[in-house]
Amino acid sequence: MVLTRIGGMKVNVSCNLKSDASATTVAMNGNCRGLAVVTRSFSANVKAVGQRYTGNYTGPSGQPSRLVGSRKGDALNFNVTWARVTNGDRSANMMIEKVGQNGLRLQTVDRDLASGRSVVTSRIDLQRQ
Repeated sequence: MVLTRIGGMKVNVSCNLKSDASATTVAMNGNCRGLAVVTRSFSANVKAVGQRYTGNYTGPSGQPSRLVGSRKGDALNFNVTWARVTNGDRSANMMIEKVGQNGLRLQTVDRDLASGRSVVTSRIDLQRQ
């Protein structure tokens, strides 16, 4: 599920992903299709230095956004600085989480500036084929 914008339409998506991970790096490239005809690519490249993870995420805009975060269990939790204003500001949170033996969840949470509430703006659950 992806929101077109906070308060906007929810779009169910179907995604493909290729990923590679080591003890200190994570790289992923994929694409998602929604509304039967619209396809958007995304990628993330993250590197660990000690307990800190940094890298870039490139989403549908094609512009790289900055990721800074840490690991907790099977999840990488990031503060995102978007390349451009998104939902009224340039910050959000992103989680990349291993789910079971073959699953991966990508979730983005942004703040609704009008209400102050946190809103899940995307949640993509992937399964290894």
